[in-house]
Amino acid sequence: MKLTYLVKKEDSNKTINEILSNKLNISNRLKTKLIKSENIYLNNTKTDSRNLIKHNDLITIDLSEQEDNSNILSTKMNLNIIYEDEWLLIINKPSNIATHPSNLHYENSISNGVKYYYNQIGLKKKIRPVNRLDFNTSGIVIFAKCEYIQEQLSKQMLKKEYLCIITGKLENKQGEINLPIARKANSIIERCISQNGKNCITSYTVLKEFKDYSLVKCKLETGRTHQIRVHFSAIGHPLLGDTLYGEPSNLINRQALHSYQVEFIHPVSKQKLKFQCNPPNDIGKIIKYFD
Repeated sequence: MKLTYLVKKEDSNKTINEILSNKLNISNRLKTKLIKSENIYLNNTKTDSRNLIKHNDLITIDLSEQEDNSNILSTKMNLNIIYEDEWLLIINKPSNIATHPSNLHYENSISNGVKYYYNQIGLKKKIRPVNRLDFNTSGIVIFAKCEYIQEQLSKQMLKKEYLCIITGKLENKQGEINLPIARKANSIIERCISQNGKNCITSYTVLKEFKDYSLVKCKLETGRTHQIRVHFSAIGHPLLGDTLYGEPSNLINRQALHSYQVEFIHPVSKQKLKFQCNPPNDIGKIIKYFD
């Protein structure tokens, strides 16, 4: 797990520190760790990051140092891995499972399963989900295999698209919901529309209409907790089965929401990556039933 940078002519007489900050976009926090652990190399030799560089020098950052990940229990589970390389692990999360461990899900979150998987492949790294999904939301979750990847992806606004089934039919079949969201007073879970909230934008396109429901594709311009659920509830079309912002349904035992696509630039290869995963059976059956 090594990051390399071949010094360009215009970089000559700069310091390694300048390259780390300005070319590789490494944070001061991570840079300090790399300096203390002596994991910075110049032409394959350990070096002081204050040294000057010249054209065609090779800077190597070793990011493979082991980390203590004992804060998360290892739990065997069947992970639906849709992509993996040296830097990333991307999983299709089922509904009814948390992304992170908590008091209620101390040993049965997706992160616990990733910890078990890391143990199996001999990767001793902290568990770093880049994005999170609600307990009852299914779909794509990205895990960074080192701090650098987590930093770089956190700086990007990942292009995330969701599929959801809402109650009723929208007058405008394509549009944007732009309403600020805040934490609801006296609640640690529920969110609400509030002028004191954070700016939130959800773009949507109606894909199909049924008798009393609509299949909608949503693109998040911002990424707030419960954003899609709060926005559609606020305009009078809560998600099917959403017991927090709407009503329960005998068609599905959760909110009908699935993170089906993500697009981003790989922090190391710089390639544009796009991943999709179809909605699970509970949402798929509803779509087929009403077709």
